[in-house]
Amino acid sequence: MKRKLFVLLSLLVLTSLTLAACGGAAPATEGPAPTEAPATEMPATEPPTEAPTEAPAEPTPVPDVPIATFDGTTLSVPDCDYGGFFQSIEATDQYTVTFNLCKSDPAFLSKIAFSPFAIYSKDWIESTAGDASRTSEGLEAPVGTGPYMVSEWTRGESLTLTANPEYWGQAPHAETLVIRWSTESAARLTELQAGTIDGFDNPAPDDFETIEGDPNLHLQIRPALNTFYIGMTNTFAPLDNQQVRQAIAMGIDRQRIVDTFYPAGSEVASHFTPCAIPNACEGQPWYDFDVEAAKALLAEAGFPDGFETRLFYRDVVRGYLPQVSNVAQDIQAQLLENLNINAEIVVMESGAFIEESAAGRLDGLYLLGWGADYPHVTNFIDYHFGSAQAQFGDQSPTYTEPIVRGAQIADPAEAAPVYAEINDAIREYVPMVPIAHGGSAAAYLADVTNPQASPLTTELFYLSDPGGRDVFTFMQGAEPISLFCADETDGESLRACEQVTEALYGYEMNTTDVVPHLAESCEPNEDLTVWVCTLRQGVKFHDGSDFDSADVLATFDMALNIGSPYHKGNTNAWEYYSTLWGLMSKPGQ
Repeated sequence: MKRKLFVLLSLLVLTSLTLAACGGAAPATEGPAPTEAPATEMPATEPPTEAPTEAPAEPTPVPDVPIATFDGTTLSVPDCDYGGFFQSIEATDQYTVTFNLCKSDPAFLSKIAFSPFAIYSKDWIESTAGDASRTSEGLEAPVGTGPYMVSEWTRGESLTLTANPEYWGQAPHAETLVIRWSTESAARLTELQAGTIDGFDNPAPDDFETIEGDPNLHLQIRPALNTFYIGMTNTFAPLDNQQVRQAIAMGIDRQRIVDTFYPAGSEVASHFTPCAIPNACEGQPWYDFDVEAAKALLAEAGFPDGFETRLFYRDVVRGYLPQVSNVAQDIQAQLLENLNINAEIVVMESGAFIEESAAGRLDGLYLLGWGADYPHVTNFIDYHFGSAQAQFGDQSPTYTEPIVRGAQIADPAEAAPVYAEINDAIREYVPMVPIAHGGSAAAYLADVTNPQASPLTTELFYLSDPGGRDVFTFMQGAEPISLFCADETDGESLRACEQVTEALYGYEMNTTDVVPHLAESCEPNEDLTVWVCTLRQGVKFHDGSDFDSADVLATFDMALNIGSPYHKGNTNAWEYYSTLWGLMSKPGQ
């Protein structure tokens, strides 16, 4: 979501499973006028409440059926009716892998460079597959080919990585990389000013000027390739009513939110995808702020007096959401003042929030966002609005069907009318409300060379020199959930994995340009349905084993083939593999 999409030390650990509907809303208090900005520190109408511990019984889902076969050198499916991208992946020889696609994929290189698609050792994949999930070693100590190796993970405190002496590329400047975390941006800045860390992510908007004015510090601006949105799960009433969702879309003063809580370089989202990405902003812009029209829609939908709901979020700072609780309280106040929607705030633990929102189990509104994982419109549109995505409830064929067409068109001019159709259909259906594209940055000590604030949040810290010091300490907003990033989506996990594991391609420092990593090249045929990747020779995994095509095949078999005995992850959601490639399965009966 990437990425990008970051952030956690003193997170509240709150229980969260499937949440009961519409109860115990916060008492109504007079919210600010819809066009007046509140003070930055806003009192909540009532202290946030914990999610309930009791979950209602749900029907047992019918498991999907595996359809792939794997003989060690070829992973294949009988045909392309399952809807995914791959018909087969073949180890043509020890250092050549051929990807045979069911359909053209102009974003292939950008996608294959994404850190969840990093390559693991075949032996490690087999040895860390538990009965239902990865073993603790598999989740906390991946064996990769990257510039750093996992040395120690002290849960709740820090992750320590040491330089890989056998790294095939440029040797890391610092022998040791320490990743720490704190949810408070003020605490991160204090540590940087004291010199106890070398850099940190996501300074608070109010701190930009302080950092820029301090000769001992450096502010590295990150391009705003992200989106903050209000999600709605439309399988719960009254959000199953399209007019209700449209009313919420019109009843939020998004400009006020950006003006009050976001730093310079931020902007109100005219479309879900940032306009810097080709085809992102085809079609009509989002609804204007119009309280009277919103109230009329609510009345037409049968809710002239509003209703009660919940507003879920995790207290994790992101580039797309720099002041989490303040923004939540402002949205809560606007909903009440503008639409008489009484939204009870529920704060959840980060991992539980991601799991529940992704599964479409949050009964109400929720605050989430996305940072670009790769610079293509499919990363935003396909991931969130494809037919396999459950987070908003029921997706509409008015956009899921053209999404499939658009993903196969390489020429942006040819794709433009398709993405206009998609964006207009999303605007009509309102699965969410896009609020902002947030400007963000990272801050460093002034003597750090090659300071990084990747637009994809794929910082490669081995390229940064912390003033000649042996230890480079970076502080982010939250602790990684796990280091098995084939089955993770949060930015804190992905940033850590980026230092340890590598994909066939990667991204050049501080850019969105793809460059070869474990592959020397990947060349397509004319219609972009066959990609032949020549692998880099002489690369070793951290355990000393040699990298070759067998590891590539084992990695994709593990992740795509639901019938593989090694298809064991953390949550077993495999979200990026599922949404960007398609798991090799068909629905059970």
